[in-house]
Amino acid sequence: MGGPMAGHVLSGGFDLVVWNRTPGKTEPLARRRADISSDLETVGRECHQVFLCVTRTEDVRECLETLTRSARPGTLFVDHSTISPTAAREIHDDLERRGFAFVDAPITGGSMGAQKGALTIFCGGDEHDVRAAMPVLKTYSHRAERVGGPGAGQMMKMANQIAVGGALLGLCEALSFADKAGLDLALTRELVGSGAAGSWAFENYGPRILERDWSPGFSVDNQRKDFGYVLEAARSIDAAVPATALADQLLARLSAEGRGSDATVALFDAMRRMGFLE
Repeated sequence: MGGPMAGHVLSGGFDLVVWNRTPGKTEPLARRRADISSDLETVGRECHQVFLCVTRTEDVRECLETLTRSARPGTLFVDHSTISPTAAREIHDDLERRGFAFVDAPITGGSMGAQKGALTIFCGGDEHDVRAAMPVLKTYSHRAERVGGPGAGQMMKMANQIAVGGALLGLCEALSFADKAGLDLALTRELVGSGAAGSWAFENYGPRILERDWSPGFSVDNQRKDFGYVLEAARSIDAAVPATALADQLLARLSAEGRGSDATVALFDAMRRMGFLE
């Protein structure tokens, strides 16, 4: 995700310093004359706005701990990772006390959205901080909105992941049923997907099911990581999320089989092997 996003920042005319935990991933950006840094402290020292796109809450905290050793007061940190909403609020408050600014800005749209510069970004934080980040955000998004104060961006991402999980569950359940019923899967996907049941999942994941393509995209383990944050947030506000809990349980089966790196659409394969109400 981060590579294409950074490419759009360069195309937008911004000076860019890049760091990645896997140095080889920065080579395409180096060829476009981005400044490649060998360490995070240099990024903190040289940049007045720093954009993060990592995996977990712990990764964000670790990166920020290093970045803030050298960052100047007033530096704005924008986090595109999907992390715990509670942690996002804690990070905001901690950085604010230390003279920095923080916006939680998780993204949705997948790798294709990143490549096209068409992501949707949910921004949580103080209005002036979101406004300051917006020129860069607009280079790789088709819509970026402030949805509330600190942590609200992550809460909106939780709502997004609830909907994503439900759509994935519906798609895999419908097509596994159709498969066991002896129906033509391609025709099922075409007809059902063109009616009231149609969704982004039918349009984008349906072809992968037909091709039995479980190659890495958004992985089972990453989806379960996000669902963990959803369940944590739901408990904190006493919200019912039964479909998310079920989708997480079913994906856990795949993970237990050693298929955590498969794309989430492999849930179809797991459901085909299940019996009634199993």
